[in-house]
Amino acid sequence: MKKIFNRLLAAGIVPVFTLGVLGCGAKETTAETAEKKDGVETIIVAYRQDYAPYDYIDENGKEDGYEVAVLKKIDELLPEYEFEYVGTTDDDILIGVESGKYDVGTKGIWWTKERESSYLFPEHYIGASIVGITFRTEDADKITDLKSFAENSGKLVPIAPQNAQYNIIQNFNEQNPDTPIELVAADQFNNADSYQWVLEGRYDAFFDIKTVYDTNIADKDGEYHEFADKLSYVAYEGIPIWPLINKDNQAFADAYDKVWDELEANGTFEELSQEYFGFNIFDYVPEGYKKGDQL
Repeated sequence: MKKIFNRLLAAGIVPVFTLGVLGCGAKETTAETAEKKDGVETIIVAYRQDYAPYDYIDENGKEDGYEVAVLKKIDELLPEYEFEYVGTTDDDILIGVESGKYDVGTKGIWWTKERESSYLFPEHYIGASIVGITFRTEDADKITDLKSFAENSGKLVPIAPQNAQYNIIQNFNEQNPDTPIELVAADQFNNADSYQWVLEGRYDAFFDIKTVYDTNIADKDGEYHEFADKLSYVAYEGIPIWPLINKDNQAFADAYDKVWDELEANGTFEELSQEYFGFNIFDYVPEGYKKGDQL
C-alpha cells in the first residue's frame, strides 16, 4: 500500500493533482441528507484519499492521516456533532463542499482570497505544509536555506502562476530585493521532470513540498530513492493548511474554533504531528502568522 501511495504522489505536483477514482469507501450519507438525531448533527467530512500522510485510506480501508486524526479529536470534544468520513478526490472535495454535498473537506488546502469567496475558513488552521527546495547535494556547502540559494544566483524550476508556490517566491523577492530569485512562469511540471532537470544542471533547485521529497526520495521505498545521494532538501517555511467548510455552516466553524485552543494546550497537535510526520510541523510556521501572510 505504501508503494501505491508513493506512485500516486509522484503522478503530479502536490497540491493540485487528482485521480479519476471517486468515493472509495464512501458512505451514501451526504450533508444534504444528514439529519439531526437526538440533538446531534451529522457532519459529512470529505477527505482526499490519496494524500498520505495528510489524508488517505489505510490498508484496512479506513480513513486516516494527520488531518483526519485532528478532526476526530475535534469530534470527541463536540458532543453536539457526529462526523462521518467520505474518501474522494481533490476536485470532488472542492465542488462537493461548495455545493453542500459535504459539510467539510480536507486535502492539505492553503488559504487564498479566491477560495475564501467560496468557502468558510475557520479562525484556526489545522496543520501546515512544509515547502522548501530540492537541490543537488554537491551544492550543499553553499546552499543552506532559500536566501543562500538566492545569493548564489540559483535557477529555480519554473512555477505555474496559478500555483500558490508562485506567490511564495514573489513574496520572498519582495522581502529580499537585493537578492531576488529569478521567477519564471511556466506550465506545471511533474516531479520526475523537475528532479531530472535539477540533476542535469538545467536548473539548480525545484520548489518542493517536504512530504513529497521525503516520500519520493528520502524513503528507501520511494519512487526516486535512487536520487537520494544526489539530491538534498532544505525547508523554507510552513504554509498553514485549513479545513474547507460549507458557507452555510458558520455554527460548525465557530464550534471548531471553540475547541482548537484546548487541543493546542493539551499538546494534541504536536503529538499527532510527531506521529504522522516525525517532527512538529507547527515549528515551521512563522510566528504570529495571519491568513494570507505568505500568499
